[in-house]
Amino acid sequence: MARSFGAQLSVRPAGLSRVLLVHLIVPLALFYGLRWLGVNQILALLVGAAIPATGAVRRIVTERRAGGLDVFTLGTMGLTVAMSFVTGSPRLLLIRNGWGMAAIGVWMLCTLLFRRPFLYEATRIVVDEDKRHTLEVNWERYPAFRRLLWICSAFWGLACLADTAVRVVMAMTLPIDLVPVLDDVLLAVTVLVILSFQRFFGRAFLRRNGLRSRGLLITPIPATEQSA
Repeated sequence: MARSFGAQLSVRPAGLSRVLLVHLIVPLALFYGLRWLGVNQILALLVGAAIPATGAVRRIVTERRAGGLDVFTLGTMGLTVAMSFVTGSPRLLLIRNGWGMAAIGVWMLCTLLFRRPFLYEATRIVVDEDKRHTLEVNWERYPAFRRLLWICSAFWGLACLADTAVRVVMAMTLPIDLVPVLDDVLLAVTVLVILSFQRFFGRAFLRRNGLRSRGLLITPIPATEQSA
């Protein structure tokens, strides 16, 4: 989350590196490596997409239970593969990532109907106990902070849906061999846009409401400083 309104996330670098390796770097390297060797586009895409799917199967087998994310990953993979073989088009395989972003975006927007929005719950998960208490105090004490989390959660959801639309357009119109790398570039751009919005809009929004943030700590701006 952006520091403009919130947490300095305690995400472990090793965990993040593993996610990037499994979901981005290895599938991309496999696709372009296989294409360089002359493998057809559908098979090359399937091999790359099989890496995250294999991870989902391994978790189900070792943990003896199927999590929602794993079921979604395998379900979208199976449906996309089936449709690709029926139509003979590798472009349907390229849309697979768009389905995931669409589902995430819809879920984020649905949390706007809950007692607390996505961004509150996401922040609560990744911070330590002291920061979690600070988050709860901010939520109860400052209405502007609550409104900011609702606004930013809505922006996250809309940004994910916009990302989906762009992915579908790219998959259906651009050269197939170009799309996988552009998918990863688009992900980076989407994340950058979201975090930039949170940082700059969040800081300005809090200041307009007489507040400022240092990390997750929200404090009122002194009257003398506001008038300056």
